Amino acid sequence: MSKPIQLTSPIAPESPRAVTFHIISTAFFTFVCYLTIGLPLAVLPGYVNIDLGYSTVIAGFAISLQYLATMLSRPQAGRIADTVGPKTAVLYGLIGCGVSGAILVVATLLSHIPLLSLCILMIARLVLGYAESLVGTGAITWGIGRVGAVHTARMISWNGIATYGALAVGAPVGVVLVHAWGLPVVGLTIVALAAMGYFLARLKQATAIIKGEHLPFRNVLRRVLPHGFGLALGSIGFGSIATFITLFYASHHWPNAAFALSVFGFCFVGTRLVFSSAITQFGGFRVATASFVVETIGLMMLGFAPAPWVAMCGAALTGCGFALIFPALGVEAVRLVPQHNRGSALGAYSLFLDVALGITGPLAGFIASRMGYHEVFLFASMAALIGVGLTVVLYRRSERAMGNMSVE
Repeated sequence: MSKPIQLTSPIAPESPRAVTFHIISTAFFTFVCYLTIGLPLAVLPGYVNIDLGYSTVIAGFAISLQYLATMLSRPQAGRIADTVGPKTAVLYGLIGCGVSGAILVVATLLSHIPLLSLCILMIARLVLGYAESLVGTGAITWGIGRVGAVHTARMISWNGIATYGALAVGAPVGVVLVHAWGLPVVGLTIVALAAMGYFLARLKQATAIIKGEHLPFRNVLRRVLPHGFGLALGSIGFGSIATFITLFYASHHWPNAAFALSVFGFCFVGTRLVFSSAITQFGGFRVATASFVVETIGLMMLGFAPAPWVAMCGAALTGCGFALIFPALGVEAVRLVPQHNRGSALGAYSLFLDVALGITGPLAGFIASRMGYHEVFLFASMAALIGVGLTVVLYRRSERAMGNMSVE
């Protein structure tokens, strides 16, 4: 095993209040990006399935296509953040968010031609996926470059708060916009939000690009592989909820499906706020193990839910469990590479989130079409349970490695 890289700050010490300001103000751009993702999230599956008349598998694929694009663009996003600068990556990403909103408007105006509308909608999803990887990787790298690598866990945590807070807000707002004015207004709102984020990002100071030899992406990927696989296992639950919770509720004629997404998001955010210091205090692997256990229980509640309030509680627990998996395993992954490869490491690690979400949509759609929506969440719970075992193994391997280093 490679010797871990020490996480030391490259900038002068600042007050805790200044550090918090830099972290939150940078994570704000992630919030804007994921607000553009969250607005159509609860309405697009129904649009594809009901308005355009395609199957649940196609509906799931249309949603997952965004994650596929994000996955494929992670290496380039990480390299852009490392070599051109994370601020530039964020600016490019926000432009992409706006373009995707404009394409979505065109797709919805052509709903009377289902195949053409679906194809254009998929283009919008691809553009949005590329934009997501640029903003997500760029914002974290930008924030760490400003406050120092010692605050990596906090930066990743706040980036996640921005991510799922935006999804929690965006999903019900998107439903309200569609009911009041129609789906084209959602696209126009995305364009406006992206433009606002772009002009604010231009005003924020860039960070210096750290010089040094950049490892080939395959080498970075190999170092973070076990941690990324754990992230993928935990992400299947989120992918199942994001893609099929609305159809799951509709199949039972239960109301307030969009609020199940909101509950997931708010519990995610609340957990990160309340337990933000847990990773530093107990270590990434211990926190990840506990998180996987909670997520497993929440997904099982969803799988066996006989009533909407049980499903809502399951979504809440899943949000609590999933909340700390990304930063807990991410901190351990970033330790394994030099600082000037930080963007590539984050891109490689995040790649597994994209793979999981990209696979989950069509796979869960297949499970739903053959067995039902309950089984989708039971499948996700089994993945989270495997995650428990993996993080225990990684923790024990890390302890042995540290013990060997102490002896040397």
